[in-house]
Amino acid sequence: MDAASIKVVFVFGALRSGTTVFRLMLDGHPDVKNPGEVDFLFDFLRQDSDHPTGWRYDRIGLSENRVFMNSGLVLTDGLDGLDLLHDFLRQYEDRGAGVLTLNIHRNLDRALRVLPSSSVIHMLRDPRDVARSSIGMGWAGTLYYGVNHWIRTETEWDRVGHEIAPDKLQVLTYENLFRNIVDELEAVCRFLGVPFHGGMLEYHENSTYGPPDPSLVEQWRRKSSASDIALVEGKAGPLMTARGYQLSGTGRVPGSIERLKLYVVNRLGVWRTGVQIFGFTNFFLEKLARYGRMSRLHKRLQDRMREQVESFIK
Repeated sequence: MDAASIKVVFVFGALRSGTTVFRLMLDGHPDVKNPGEVDFLFDFLRQDSDHPTGWRYDRIGLSENRVFMNSGLVLTDGLDGLDLLHDFLRQYEDRGAGVLTLNIHRNLDRALRVLPSSSVIHMLRDPRDVARSSIGMGWAGTLYYGVNHWIRTETEWDRVGHEIAPDKLQVLTYENLFRNIVDELEAVCRFLGVPFHGGMLEYHENSTYGPPDPSLVEQWRRKSSASDIALVEGKAGPLMTARGYQLSGTGRVPGSIERLKLYVVNRLGVWRTGVQIFGFTNFFLEKLARYGRMSRLHKRLQDRMREQVESFIK
């Protein structure tokens, strides 16, 4: 199996932009399969001129990655670099026929370099809602910090997206998907080269997600303060405008004292959610073990916390 023969469709978008619920919709189609988030395929892949394929995996880092460990993939002995990547894709293809779609949130440039025949669905969501959702996940304590990963993902898109041929690219927004779900999924199916299937609308029957609900769009208008939105727009305004999102007003850049306050509130918010998920003892013991380089204790705590994360993440 060589790179030119492998046809993959990447779903690329920021975390909390709707890529997971969209993955469930794709997986509801009998001619499409999506195993979920596979950032690990490229996070641990590095260029190495000493390897015959020009690439090499950090096999130890990969083997300890939580998402990889839950993927069901086998780390085949004797394979590395692109040979191992192609073996992973073969393992996915062996799970059933259909168009293989893969969700990634970063390293799109690396993915397209090693799999140049791939197509891309660029998934977007209003960063004001992405920031809100990031707080709910415990990744941030304020909208000002919660928008950071959306900015990183879309900045990467600006570096890479223009290199993708128009016939290999489709843009899908969370807002359009939930306002016009059948029309948008029909367009996705045309892009994938498969007929529309009603099973794509039944994702909620076998998941923790609810049925399609247009009220999920633009929640920031109802649930975020004008001050927080101004800070987000001051930080992400140019990218928002470039992606077609209209600013609600004039963005604002915080001064030095306000930035310090935002930092403190952000850290406290992250810790509060961490304690809610993991419990006080686990959360702070993990930090103590990590900074104290107590590797065995840290490993045990991480394993315990992985199980708790799995029950929390939607």
